[in-house]
Amino acid sequence: MADAKVLPFGDEPRPRRGGSGGGGGGGRRQSGQHGPHAKDAAGKRPLAPVPEPEESEPQPEAAAGPGGGGWERRIAGGLAFLRRRVTGDYRVDEFGYDEELTDQVLMSLIRPLYENYFRVEVKGIENIPSDGGALVVANHSGTLPLDGLMMQVAVHDHHPADRHLRLLAADLVFMLPVVNELARKAGHTLACAEDAERLLLRGEVVGVMPEGFKGLGKPFGERYKLQRFGRGGFVSTALRAGVPIVPCSIVGAEEIYPMVGNARTLARLLGVPYFPLTPTFPWLGPLGALPLPTKWTIQFGEPIPTDGYPPEAAEDPMLMFNLTDQVREQIQHTLYKLLVQRRSVFF
Repeated sequence: MADAKVLPFGDEPRPRRGGSGGGGGGGRRQSGQHGPHAKDAAGKRPLAPVPEPEESEPQPEAAAGPGGGGWERRIAGGLAFLRRRVTGDYRVDEFGYDEELTDQVLMSLIRPLYENYFRVEVKGIENIPSDGGALVVANHSGTLPLDGLMMQVAVHDHHPADRHLRLLAADLVFMLPVVNELARKAGHTLACAEDAERLLLRGEVVGVMPEGFKGLGKPFGERYKLQRFGRGGFVSTALRAGVPIVPCSIVGAEEIYPMVGNARTLARLLGVPYFPLTPTFPWLGPLGALPLPTKWTIQFGEPIPTDGYPPEAAEDPMLMFNLTDQVREQIQHTLYKLLVQRRSVFF
């Protein structure tokens, strides 16, 4: 829909006059009355004509106000979106990723939490390549996996090349009703080497948190102390795909649910890795499930290249161990540095 054109109220706009002459009758000028200080026959100085805006210049407030075209475009866009959803005229990839739904709906639902509640500060986003595949490796914490969602919004909203982060999620995510479908639509896929390698070879930015449930459910007393990074499977995947590894450090997630205990018996009954006990949950009921409004910082470190290694390097256990340790140490060092710079948990 074209932008609405704003016309001034009152008199009808006067037609443009051609030729090099200014304002005189029939385009004629009287000698001695040229320039901005000329007077008419009665000796009075006329008001200077108001220049008309050029046709090509955008009119201010043309689409911003309630009466402009802004609301019309939004309504038309929303109706078009709903029509595509109803008729099935939208695309998903082989993993179930729905880019349109993610951009227009899911990110809009998460963004207030990201911007206004956790007030996330992003650093080093330029370290993620503008094109081609990349593997983002981050620490994991917070009892609930909100850190992965915040990292996804950080890449989506701040990367200059408008890149999207495809997260590798645990099996439990795809066993939960509703959560399973939403995770697929948002671009998450099962944390297995085959799916990760396919995404990386397609040029996607893939995110992985090697600590898994060991990092997510660790006690509050061990906050910001990285757990084991597994056997280095993510390094092997990056080596086979020949993509850089981008370390990512997240500060602020550890304090949203301070886990002071774990009801292991209840966790086994529910079939979950742990059942957290925090100062507010389950004592305050549903209100205790509200995360604390901590101040977050997400920093993406300098990428570690892997394209210089031979193809057989992906099977070298010593090389995988060394690269895994290098990534882990870089994340841990950055965490300590960010903690020293932090003024407060909440500000």
